[in-house]
Amino acid sequence: MSDTPSADALFAHLAEVLESRKPHRGGDPAHSYVARLLADGKAPDAFLKKIGEEAAELVMAAKDAQHALATAEANGTGPHCAEAAQSRAALVYEVADVWFHTLVALSHFNLSGADVIHELARREGLSGLAEKAARTNNP
Repeated sequence: MSDTPSADALFAHLAEVLESRKPHRGGDPAHSYVARLLADGKAPDAFLKKIGEEAAELVMAAKDAQHALATAEANGTGPHCAEAAQSRAALVYEVADVWFHTLVALSHFNLSGADVIHELARREGLSGLAEKAARTNNP
């Protein structure tokens, strides 16, 4: 049995923590990174900047992971060699950073990870191309 909480439990806990760090809930920017991101006069620019930075780091980690995988395959060491495993771990780390800062943004707008999960569930079974074509502004 794993000590890892379910995704639902983790999202619920993070939502509670993020809510508690908001300025009107007494979040103290001197003692909390999240409170600093959500502080009056800082939000939303502070967390939006972090999302952009973390997204760029995610892109680089994905490129590094692809390079490590290609190198491992070319060398015959396979995808489970140390370098490929390390690059995959770095990719997961960067995805976690993007997810976390995105959850901060959602919290600022009184949304949560559960709202995103509901949207993904709504899209399940839809063709991505059909979903995109159904949008009114078609980005």
